[in-house]
Parts: sequence; C-alpha cells; structure tokens
Amino acid sequence: MRGGGPDIMKDKRNYGITLLMFFVCLVWTPAAFADFFGKVVAVKDGDTLEVMKEGFAVRVRLYGIDCPEKGQAFGRRAKHFTSDLAFRKMVEVKERGTDRYGRTIGEVILNDGRSLNRELVRAGLAWWYRRYARTDVTLEALEREAREARIGLWSDANPVPPWEWRKERRAR
Repeated sequence: MRGGGPDIMKDKRNYGITLLMFFVCLVWTPAAFADFFGKVVAVKDGDTLEVMKEGFAVRVRLYGIDCPEKGQAFGRRAKHFTSDLAFRKMVEVKERGTDRYGRTIGEVILNDGRSLNRELVRAGLAWWYRRYARTDVTLEALEREAREARIGLWSDANPVPPWEWRKERRAR
C-alpha cells in the first residue's frame, strides 16, 4: 500500500495528541504552583509551617532543606528559630510542587527579603537536602560555611542527618 496506509494516520494522531498534552502542561504547570503571600499561623517543626492562603491554612514543607526532628539534637532550636523569624508574620511562598503527603513544597521569603530556607542552613540548623535540591549551589555553599565554622548542629562531633535518624526509628 503506497502512502503508508492507516498506521501512518494513527501515528500522526498520536503525535498530535502528544503535542497537545505538552502544550497543556506548559500552560497548566505554572498556574498549579503559583506563588502566594500569607500569614504564618503555625510552626510544626523547623522545616514545616502553615501559611494562610485564600482563607485556608496550607502546610508548607521548606524546599531543599531538612531540619533535625523534634526528638533529635537541635530539633527544638530549629523550630524556635523558624518561629522567631516567621510565626505570625506575612511571608511569600514560592511553590515548588507538593510532596507525597500533600504538603506544598516551597521557599519561604520573609518580609525583609531573606529566604527562611537559607537562613536555617546558614545558622547550622538544617542540612542541605541534596536528594531534592541537587542543583541548589547556594544551599550547598551555606552548608559548607556552617560546617567549617562549626555553627549549630555542626558543633556536634557526629551530627546525624534527619533522614538517617527517621530510618533508624522506623527500623526499631
């Protein structure tokens, strides 16, 4: 059969559908993760807080970092640090997506323009979470500086990353 027959038509249709889906994703994705301003109404721990958005409290997990857990060394300090900088204050949340628990992943910008995420790492109260922010060279540099200066959790002889601490607790 000359001209390719029905299979070519099917391929053209699939190509068209694929192209359409690509453009839908380009248009839809930015709208799905729109930055917003809101008041911080709760601090759950060092790297998780709740911010008001359109009348509802949205749980926000800070992008690219992992703070010590509540039962871990420096966990309470990280929570207090986050509370001091953000609780009851207006912030901007730069959305990066959602995690498996439905929390918004984002960078929280304080009213003075500083990034809460970066301030936690700078203060030695959070790890740069390489697994989820491999290309964030700023977080990488801030962690290196805090380590070298032995600030916060880096003053501990053998700080345990929270992801390892959680894994140990689950194993028990």
